[in-house]
Amino acid sequence: MAHRDLFLAAYDVAEPHRLGAALRLARRYATGGQKSVHELYLTAAERLRLLADMMLLLEKSEDRFLLLRLDPRCRIHTLGMADKPADPDYFYVG
Repeated sequence: MAHRDLFLAAYDVAEPHRLGAALRLARRYATGGQKSVHELYLTAAERLRLLADMMLLLEKSEDRFLLLRLDPRCRIHTLGMADKPADPDYFYVG
């Protein structure tokens, strides 16, 4: 099985149509998240594909996208009713 790293993806999109498209794209890879911030376990190839797809989708002068790899050595803390993100046995990306 390919190695996956945990990332946080966040975006700020100015136009509602692009915002909906960015949300749908991020959710294709997400294991959890809220509104415009998502938790994603990605292989190197999936990370490159996500970045390329977002670059095609977003308007460089108006929109922002951040993909932040989280340090695997750090403990994960959750608040309230949140579940810790988990790397499942398999992913469906589609």
